[in-house]
Amino acid sequence: MENTGKILIYTDGSALGNPGPGGYGIIMKTADGQLEKEFSKGYKLTTNNRMELMAIIDALKKIKNKDWPVEIYTDSKYVVDAINQKWLNKWRAQRFAKTKNPDLWQEFLKTAEGLNIKVYWVKGHNNHPENERCDKLAVKAAKDKPVHTDEGYENAQNKPKGLF
Repeated sequence: MENTGKILIYTDGSALGNPGPGGYGIIMKTADGQLEKEFSKGYKLTTNNRMELMAIIDALKKIKNKDWPVEIYTDSKYVVDAINQKWLNKWRAQRFAKTKNPDLWQEFLKTAEGLNIKVYWVKGHNNHPENERCDKLAVKAAKDKPVHTDEGYENAQNKPKGLF
């Protein structure tokens, strides 16, 4: 049987205060419209860029059929450019030295391995239905007393700086 399926992923991240409480929203659906699900998660302290990237990582982890191509739509130029402009390849070659959010980029690479992924930028707050919905999910997750800890962010903040 020929593979004709495609997974569409829409994501958005939010941080109130940046850094501050944060959240992300995800919509996943099949291109044929047979299946659609929404997800969101809130964190006590994080940044907007971390939420944008964590949304994509979480969505990719939810994929059960790894043979289907995946299209990701995000309003994060940071994420889209890192992938499409091949910044990520350079960061990996440099072992993520002086790269922001190295823990998440390494997790993205591990999670995306073996998947056929294309990433597209959509303009935020521009009446794109799925992006607007993801934004609402992300902001609600950030505002609703988030309980999760972004350990990667907090560990990076607690590292001693300038001692040597």
